[in-house]
Formats: sequence, structure tokens, C-alpha cells
Amino acid sequence: MSPHLILRVVSKLLIPMIVVFGFYVHFHGDFGPGGGFQAGVIIAAAVILYALIFGMEEARKAVPPVVVRYGAALGVLIYAGTGIATLFMNGAGEALNFLDYDALHPDQSHHTGQHYGIILVELGVLTTVTSVMLAIFYAFAGRVPDIPEEEW
Repeated sequence: MSPHLILRVVSKLLIPMIVVFGFYVHFHGDFGPGGGFQAGVIIAAAVILYALIFGMEEARKAVPPVVVRYGAALGVLIYAGTGIATLFMNGAGEALNFLDYDALHPDQSHHTGQHYGIILVELGVLTTVTSVMLAIFYAFAGRVPDIPEEEW
């Protein structure tokens, strides 16, 4: 029996629950504490846990570095794109306001556009934070040590 068998089995059960909790924090961020940044760190922590238990190569197969690089840029584009979309969706003659979420939905009395806008912006933050945290982890964890193992 492998000495890490229990650790591997428990982590395979916990990692999906960590990711689901991250999405819970994201989608309930506008009603309470949380949001895109916290959810991004939680989801990145799930991938980092996977890397610590199964190895860096397996983690890089699960979430390739190219996905991490594109994810960081995509998150910024989602955030900025939401702002630019709201900038131009206002009616003619109205003031052009960046991130004026009410322009996203015609129901101005209930401010439904506010919910849509916050979810979109926080989705951009979630994508960027997760990607940047993983990029930092990949950079440090994949680094070759300066001192050989025998000299420690």
C-alpha cells in the first residue's frame, strides 16, 4: 500500500468541494462577504493542493500554463469589456458612464442590470486572480533550486 494513498483519496474528494465552494463565494459575493478575488484564490488553492499531492507535471496537464496566461488576459478583457459595453449601451443623449450597470437591463425600477454587471465584473476578477495565482505558483514551484539536494 502506498504511504500516500489516503492523502490522494481524501484530496480527490476535497478538491471538487473546494472548487464548488469557490464558485459559491463568487456567486454570493454581491449578497455578502466574498466575490471574485476571494473565489479566485480559493479555486487556485484547489489546483495548488492538487499539485502538491499529485506533482507539478500532473497539475500542468490539468491546467496548462498556456491556459493560465490566456486566463489572466481574458479576465481583464471581461472586466474592461463590461465597462465598455455599459459605456455605449446608454441611450442617446445620456451621460456616458463607465460601468453603469443599469444599462445592461432595461428594468430600471428594480436595478436588475446591477446584478448582471456585478456578476460579470466579478467573473473577470475571478478569472484573472485564479490565473495570476497559478502563474505565480508555477513560476516558484517549477524553479530549479540553486543548492543541490546533497548540500542541504
